[in-house]
Amino acid sequence: MTSMQHPYTALTPDKVMDALARLGLWPDGRLLALSSYENRVYRAHLDEPVQGHSAVVVKFYRPGRWSPEQILEEHTFAAELVTAEVPAVAPLMLDGATLHHAEGFDFAVSPLRGGRTPELDDLEVLEWIGRFLARLHNVGANRPFVQRPALDLASFAQEPAEWLLTHQAIALEVEREWRAAFETALPLLQSTLEGLPERAIRLHGDCHPGNILWTPDEGPHFVDLDDARMGPAVQDLWMLLSGDRRQRTLQLSALLDGYEQLRDFDRRELGWIEGLRTLRLIHYSAWLARRWNDPIFPINFPWFGTPDYWRSQVQMLHEQIEAMQEAPLVV
Repeated sequence: MTSMQHPYTALTPDKVMDALARLGLWPDGRLLALSSYENRVYRAHLDEPVQGHSAVVVKFYRPGRWSPEQILEEHTFAAELVTAEVPAVAPLMLDGATLHHAEGFDFAVSPLRGGRTPELDDLEVLEWIGRFLARLHNVGANRPFVQRPALDLASFAQEPAEWLLTHQAIALEVEREWRAAFETALPLLQSTLEGLPERAIRLHGDCHPGNILWTPDEGPHFVDLDDARMGPAVQDLWMLLSGDRRQRTLQLSALLDGYEQLRDFDRRELGWIEGLRTLRLIHYSAWLARRWNDPIFPINFPWFGTPDYWRSQVQMLHEQIEAMQEAPLVV
């Protein structure tokens, strides 16, 4: 498939506004594409408020990624969080449904929420986020996802690696080095992540700082549950850590100070952090390679696929091999 044939090529602003109008939401002409690579997401201002909202966010799901049943599980989880007064953004119920279809796409409409990226060097902010993550996980632990997959070694490391090698996505001059690094990392991943399925609950799944909006009065609220899946609680914590070991220990301590006010945390999960980071590293490369026929990817990731990119991936894999053999963070 060439880039011009990609389904999103046909999703013009007029078609976005027509899809909203068919739901009784009348855009006033102001439509802004928001930062999103996996899906297409827009902010639309309305002529008349709907359910008290004068502006909404409309998300057109990437065709073929999730089934309608899997998307509805995301919506149900978001609604459960809102009911439990966890600060999350859930799709609006319009015409008796949260999931709609137009122009060959499944789409949902959510209220627009303001905010900025949280200051993660502020330990009080981290403690606040920790409390809200505990509340999110308390809801997530009530029952499992049925349709959505789990975060595991097979789907985040073994299958992506096989895809990259089978499709010759790795620069030829680096392929052997990358394969050797992966084959060294795999047994460490298997031992490091032992017991992962037994600790799985419903998660946000992609809880990096960009998916948390912060306001000084209300604190954090969570957006974009598109990657929600079953997995260990620590998956929603480790992406909020950065810097050297001392800095990460301080940050983790603040997060857990807040988290454990409302939910117990099993310290054994700290031993999974570097394994989970390695899974993300491998999965991310395969994600970029699989999306390359989407015109937005070559534009925004021009460095991907070059020999230098793959050499950096080999270096990071070796760093993760060392990290997985070090003692986990202790707080």
